[in-house]
Amino acid sequence: MDDDLLAEDFEAHRGHLRAVAYRMLGSLGEADDAVQETWLRLSRSDAAAVDNLGGWLTTVVGRVCLDMLRSRRSRREDPAGEHLPDPVVGPADGAADPEQQALLADSVGLALLVVLETLAPAERLAFVLHDMFAVPFEEIAPIVGRTPTASRQLASRARRRVRGSGPAPEPDPVRRREVVDAFLAAARGGDFDALLAVLDPDVVLRADDGTAPGGLRVVRGAAAVASQALRFRQAARSERRHVLVNGGPGLVTMVDGRPVSLLAFTVAGGRVAGIDVIADPDRLAGLGPVLLGG
Repeated sequence: MDDDLLAEDFEAHRGHLRAVAYRMLGSLGEADDAVQETWLRLSRSDAAAVDNLGGWLTTVVGRVCLDMLRSRRSRREDPAGEHLPDPVVGPADGAADPEQQALLADSVGLALLVVLETLAPAERLAFVLHDMFAVPFEEIAPIVGRTPTASRQLASRARRRVRGSGPAPEPDPVRRREVVDAFLAAARGGDFDALLAVLDPDVVLRADDGTAPGGLRVVRGAAAVASQALRFRQAARSERRHVLVNGGPGLVTMVDGRPVSLLAFTVAGGRVAGIDVIADPDRLAGLGPVLLGG
């Protein structure tokens, strides 16, 4: 096949491949690396012999991501520890660019990606490829080195973990915004009782400020999260911009025109069930143009 034509065909699949890799890796940079490696493998193969290019590319990017997950897991001191994935941030009006729309075609929230981070690599691959992209287990099996039946069991275990991770998020964006606004009003007023009323009893706060051991500070329970009201009170009084974070409600807080934190909210059952905070200056710097409205 002509090189230019092959590159054109690959570009037609790039958005899909990046979406697969992002769900697999939770890192935008690593997702781009995985897509690039997939292109290199395609360019070195006999593309003319590939009957279904889309399926072939999905399988290859899945295999690349699996290798990257296993390598990452072997380097971590605590491979089961929670990690806050890279967010996909867009304007609050939902006018995301085509690249963002491809990444979030099925509204994969940040909270779900946190759960996926706790899965074993083979479980994550089986769940992502089958449940999110409808890849048959017969095609997943050779990637993970299992039978189709065993691959189905991997996805089933992952599915149970996902379903048991918390209540289903509120689908109505208007209702989500109302709940977040109620939380911010309570935080701004320092009203502990109002905070308790708007927080789910099992709410989880995850914060990455770049200083906590392991990279993530986790606070669980309404009372414990409400006790952090002073921090949110300060944020609520700062300049703020509503955004969408992985399709859900989010907030950027600014000081002197500089983003100092990004908050992502999970709303379920009329209450805030999760708050994910990125305050690591290095991570915020990578999101700078988006956070600044550029």
